[in-house]
Amino acid sequence: MVKGRSRTGVPAAALAVLAVAAAGAAGCSDGAGAAPKIKTTARAGVAPTPPRQGAYFGAWVPPDGPVSSPTSTRPSGGTSPSKPSGENGGTGGKDAGKPGMGPVVGFERDLGRQLDIVQSYRGWKADFPTEDDESVLSGNRYLLLTWTGADTKEIAKGRHDGLIRARARAIKATGKPVFLRWQRDMDKGNLEKKVHSPDDFVTAWKHIRGIFKAEKVDNVAWVWCPTARGFGGRNAPAYYPGDDQVDWICADAQPGGDYDYRDLSESVKLFLQWARSRPKPIMIAEFGVPKAYGARRAEWLRKASQTLQDPQVKAVVYFNSDEQAEDARDKRRRFTVGGDKHAVSALREFATTPYFNPRNLPVTSGD
Repeated sequence: MVKGRSRTGVPAAALAVLAVAAAGAAGCSDGAGAAPKIKTTARAGVAPTPPRQGAYFGAWVPPDGPVSSPTSTRPSGGTSPSKPSGENGGTGGKDAGKPGMGPVVGFERDLGRQLDIVQSYRGWKADFPTEDDESVLSGNRYLLLTWTGADTKEIAKGRHDGLIRARARAIKATGKPVFLRWQRDMDKGNLEKKVHSPDDFVTAWKHIRGIFKAEKVDNVAWVWCPTARGFGGRNAPAYYPGDDQVDWICADAQPGGDYDYRDLSESVKLFLQWARSRPKPIMIAEFGVPKAYGARRAEWLRKASQTLQDPQVKAVVYFNSDEQAEDARDKRRRFTVGGDKHAVSALREFATTPYFNPRNLPVTSGD
């Protein structure tokens, strides 16, 4: 990457507010109201910033291939390594030999293009970066680092300052743009014992960000990410730290195991309505089509593509894993597309749609 310019060619400006015109008609009309003028305080050319048009396309692809074990601790517990990397061209090539790279290159080969974003899950005390993270950072992909939280009250009291400072310095030392998604899904009931309350979460968020600021970590974009469901009954907005504390607003939007079928437009509807009042770029950081949808998976993906062609949506990240399945028969929480030629084809159409290829990366022909 050329120093002083972003990957989308936006000139660097010292902590400038980047305004992205919300132009271009979108496919989603459920998010009531026109998209706001997008702003982020992330440092252009240093931290990840939104594309001027369209949205980045990324994925979580487990580093050792599709995970089917319901006891996996990756996205749930965040204790495993990250993922692969890329160069400046298409898919495959010498990237396949880098640590953790094989599964991502294989996934990209099915997509017909390189990913813009590769997601990584980290436990609270996990070291960073790993070899797999270095693979991502060494190429032309952004790293989305999803970092599990600790007890928010302990964080606010400074009990973890040394660890936070070490992580801040490690991220700064990479010298590469990083999306940082700390304590996602904070609105879930099963996290209440360590999140405690919205006020406690916000205080901890500000404490962590304050340490990063003191360490002059400018190459991070802060991604706030509750569940999409939290906008319906769990009061997710109460956990919002404020426009001055957040660069990207986000939601995890799997349909849920309690539905026989549910379009993505229904899953994200209330979140998008709330987001209209925030001048922030949107990321959908976990979405996937359940294997239980069978012959309708391709239809679901095509509808999802239309829904997410929204001028405020600037990044989407597919969850290509089965690890959330509760047992071998649970197909409502399995999202990998491998082996399903119709789903693969539809996801390929999705990823190669110009809206989701804002960097105009090379597209390869299908097999």
